[in-house]
Amino acid sequence: MAGLIPQDFIDDLIARADIVEVVGRRTQLKKAGREFKACCPFHDEKTPSFTVSPGKGFYHCFGCGAHGTAIGFLMEFDHMSFVEAIESLAHSMGVEVPRDDSDQPARRYDELFSLMDAVARYWQSCLRESPAAVEYIKKRGIDGSTAKRYGIGYAPDGWSNLIDKFGGSAEATDRLLATGLIIQKDNGQHYDRFRDRLMFPIRDARGRTIGFGGRTMGDGEPKYLNSPETVLFHKGRELYGLYEARQALRNIERLVVVEGYMDAVALARHGIDFVVATLGTATTEEHLNRLFRITENAYFAFDGDRAGRKAAWRALENALPQIREGRQIRFVFLPDGQDPDSFVNERGADAFVKLMDSGLPLSEFLIQELSSQVDMETIDGRAKLAEMARPLVSKIPAGVYRELLIDSLATAVGLTALKLEKMMTSRPAASDRGLFAPAGKLRKRTRSAASGGPSVVRRALTLILNEPTAGRKLDTDLLAGVQRPGVDLLVSLIETVQSEPTITTAGLLERWRHDEQGRHLGKLAAADLPLDDEFDPAAELAECLQQLALAGRKERIEFLIEKQRVTGLSDDERSELAQRR
Repeated sequence: MAGLIPQDFIDDLIARADIVEVVGRRTQLKKAGREFKACCPFHDEKTPSFTVSPGKGFYHCFGCGAHGTAIGFLMEFDHMSFVEAIESLAHSMGVEVPRDDSDQPARRYDELFSLMDAVARYWQSCLRESPAAVEYIKKRGIDGSTAKRYGIGYAPDGWSNLIDKFGGSAEATDRLLATGLIIQKDNGQHYDRFRDRLMFPIRDARGRTIGFGGRTMGDGEPKYLNSPETVLFHKGRELYGLYEARQALRNIERLVVVEGYMDAVALARHGIDFVVATLGTATTEEHLNRLFRITENAYFAFDGDRAGRKAAWRALENALPQIREGRQIRFVFLPDGQDPDSFVNERGADAFVKLMDSGLPLSEFLIQELSSQVDMETIDGRAKLAEMARPLVSKIPAGVYRELLIDSLATAVGLTALKLEKMMTSRPAASDRGLFAPAGKLRKRTRSAASGGPSVVRRALTLILNEPTAGRKLDTDLLAGVQRPGVDLLVSLIETVQSEPTITTAGLLERWRHDEQGRHLGKLAAADLPLDDEFDPAAELAECLQQLALAGRKERIEFLIEKQRVTGLSDDERSELAQRR
């Protein structure tokens, strides 16, 4: 079992897996042409919008946006880790998971989990032995039972406490590095990441420690320090305190999301057990997916200052695709100068719950925030509000909630709901829809002037995802210097196809699952290519590259001409301009 799982095995496993069989064992599928459909297992819906494509080897929900491969489905539906999903899929297919015996040290996940738990226990013992740390948590209102429940500990001052205790061999040191507990210097030496900090273990759904958050007890910087991204810990996916909340409550009717672990612990100390915290990052789609699998009622509590409202707005934007009937999202803003920790310690749990109950519903916060940015006394201001709301409303799935929000917006801008809805649902220009707009059927391109805009990049991405073989013979040097959103991603996809000619659509999606742009590729892979013999994906893709290259050349010429007018050109630039003309 020692060693890493080879990437070529993972690609082959995904290519051979029967996605219909994997998903069909867990939810009822119905044949619909070349694909299968079902009500999405990741959100509540009455009309099926969840599609499984056996040919492409992935699933996609047009309602909530969930998508992935057989491995991704096992991770999301069965709450498995990446390695557990691979092992489960391989077992069901009757194959053994190989391990790479290369020079890279073995990193068995169970060994890493054991190390993290051992370090958590060690730091808990250090807390008991540190009068200063004990005094600090008492001053912060954390009692012994709360500290024990959350496993709070203390990382002593010093550069090598963990190395001395847990790094007795080269392999042990590698495990400390793999979990982010130590840092390697340029000279090859190591030092402890966490020093003289109060430590908060971050646990997964099974209660295993996957990361840590550390807080200074003085004026040191940074005040908060989290574990880095590791094979165990992805901060954009995890919610601190979720394991503890599920242990305390059999049925979680609502969850309040705060920004820091001190806030979460303080609320729990006062009996508010339905609390979780993000970990130094904005609320992500993955956070929201996890929340709504547990409860229909989410409250976001933020400081009442400008930074707090900015964080709340980011949470709102990410929450819009998750909105549907039955779900309630409220935004709670605390008085200026206070956070949930200080508020609950000063005023108590009842006051905080009362504040939650009076929180702004998402719809009211959206209209209120947009209204504050325009002059609502003028026609221009109200028109601008409607235009600002349009891309936000487009993110909300069709349904009663969306209709009611449009009604409220119509009242605010002084239009009838019918007129505003017509404006909201009218198809925007291609340049407004963005690179990763939802894809339907990919039609044969009409011959028109090459623009090289987002629609061309989007089309090229759609082609390479649906028909990876189309990119095998392309020359990516054509795109050198082309500055367009998504071009770097397109080049990476083509280069991957050329270096791994057998990779499939599902293999590409899996490879880019954690990439910021790659998270949206499922929308493009869900498009259907024309079936007629005249449609040639390779030729279409080659033409897209030519269009982009032409647009890049034109843009470069315009840049050089403008520079020549303003500051003049170097000899090389004058030569380049003459050649390009």
